[in-house]
Amino acid sequence: MTAYRDHGADQDEDAADGLEPQLAAAVVDVFVYVVVLNLFVEYVPQVLSETFTLSLLTAVLLKGVLEVVVAAKNWAKARFRQASTPLGKMVAAVLLWVVLFGSKFIVLEAVALVFDARVSLGGFFSVTLLILALLLSRAAVRSLLQRPHQHA
Repeated sequence: MTAYRDHGADQDEDAADGLEPQLAAAVVDVFVYVVVLNLFVEYVPQVLSETFTLSLLTAVLLKGVLEVVVAAKNWAKARFRQASTPLGKMVAAVLLWVVLFGSKFIVLEAVALVFDARVSLGGFFSVTLLILALLLSRAAVRSLLQRPHQHA
């Protein structure tokens, strides 16, 4: 069985070979997001989902939105590193802050737009905590699954 791997530039050998690990990574991410989201639904009163199906669909939506947010964050970080003047650094830092701060509202609006009142991620603080938990859980599962397997 192929170990779970995060998709990256080193896996671009062949389009067909690169698609399978990316799909596996996305599926695992969605499963992690479903678990974390449902724990929030159970333990955080502001986070609501009417059904498990809606929480699964919300996890898929979150996967897509967070991929865009992480790409935007990485782009802003690269702009910060590449900036050679204090003004350039300041503009890139503000841009990074806007991405990190604004992404919470984008997540809230996307969920409200797609699911209306059937799913609620609460407000700014609960969605911030949820996003941190999603990304940390995803990183932990990826790390766990990328370790070499020990055979008994």
